[in-house]
Order: sequence, then C-alpha cells, then structure tokens
Amino acid sequence: MSGSDWMIEVRRVYDPPDPDDGYRTLVDRIWPRGLAKTAAAIDEWCRDIAPSAELRHWYNHDPDRFLAFREKYLIELEDPAHTEPLTHLRSLTDTRLTLLTATRDLGISHARVLAERLSWGRARYQPTVTHVHVDLPQGTKPGRPHAIGRRRL
Repeated sequence: MSGSDWMIEVRRVYDPPDPDDGYRTLVDRIWPRGLAKTAAAIDEWCRDIAPSAELRHWYNHDPDRFLAFREKYLIELEDPAHTEPLTHLRSLTDTRLTLLTATRDLGISHARVLAERLSWGRARYQPTVTHVHVDLPQGTKPGRPHAIGRRRL
C-alpha cells in the first residue's frame, strides 16, 4: 500500500481476523460479551473514542435514530476529551486500520461514523483517496449513497 492509498475498515470484533486487517483497534467503550481478552485478536482497545454512555443508551441501535445519532456523535468527537484518541487513531491511518466493534449492524454503528470522521481528518490535512468499508444494512441497494450527510470542513 503506498503512502497515498490508505483504508479504514469497520468489522465485528467477533469475526476471525483477516491477514489484510492491518492494525486492529477495538473502539467500543465496554468489552464485548463472551470474548475473552486473551482470545481477542486486537492490537489496541481505544475505549475513550466511543460514544458517551448517555448517547449510547439513547440511540440503542435504533435505525430510525441513526442520522440523529451520527450528528450527536460527531459533535461529541469535537469535544476536547476526544482530541487525544482521535489524533492517535488518525495517526494510524497511514496504513490499513481496522476499527472493531461488537455491534451487529455495522452500517448503523458508531464505528462507521468514526471511520467517516477519521477520513475527514485525513483529507483535511493530506488529500488522498479515501476508502471506508462497511457492510450496508439489509435492503440498501449497492451503488446508492447510504444516508451519509455532507459536512463542510
């Protein structure tokens, strides 16, 4: 992978690791149920980047609340408490970075929003081709934009 090409992937932490995952970072605040820490194939647990408990409980992975959740989480990511973890994760985007979450539906997960935000930060400082891979929710047609709004930098 060249310096101008980079990728952020979003995967479930329960899925077996792929040799192409690169640096694997768990981005959930709470450790995944049923997964032994000794068996977890992760390079790092970055729990401080996860949404607040209040936002997580309000959202409750309700697909009808995803767009509002996305906006609220993006606002949380601007909070000074997230500066260090966001800067750290952004520094890892020089190579392939895989964000791991226990969330079942990756298309409406905080990890997807975080991948989007990391790509903005990368583009803001060093424009490149951005690749963010997530599984689309059921019923979404490939090739159609999926409920990602635009935000001005």
